[in-house]
Amino acid sequence: QVQVVESGGGLVQPGGSLRLSCAASGSFFSIDTMGWYRQAPGKQRELVASVRTNGSTNYADSVKGRFTISMDNAKNTVSLQMSSLKPEDTAVYYCNAERTWWPKFASWGQGTQVTVSS
Repeated sequence: QVQVVESGGGLVQPGGSLRLSCAASGSFFSIDTMGWYRQAPGKQRELVASVRTNGSTNYADSVKGRFTISMDNAKNTVSLQMSSLKPEDTAVYYCNAERTWWPKFASWGQGTQVTVSS
């Protein structure tokens, strides 16, 4: 059973910055991808950014140039540095830890609220 725990959400003014952190533990098999997803009220959960152990990253178009994802492979931790935040970034942010080849698995954190408002 893989445990995923997020931290770092909160209230921030438009244009501000916030850093989210996530740690995955309890996995016997190596995790190769970690990422952040978000879900706003009335909307589907969407990918924000992901990173693989080989260093490759993927960002949603809406956050490119504003968010930066980084991963510590040895510790199974991932961070999301968010800058130039907009009200439309308001959502519950979920961390995902995944192994994309056999034996595959994907584990989710409980979510952390990010609110961008003046």
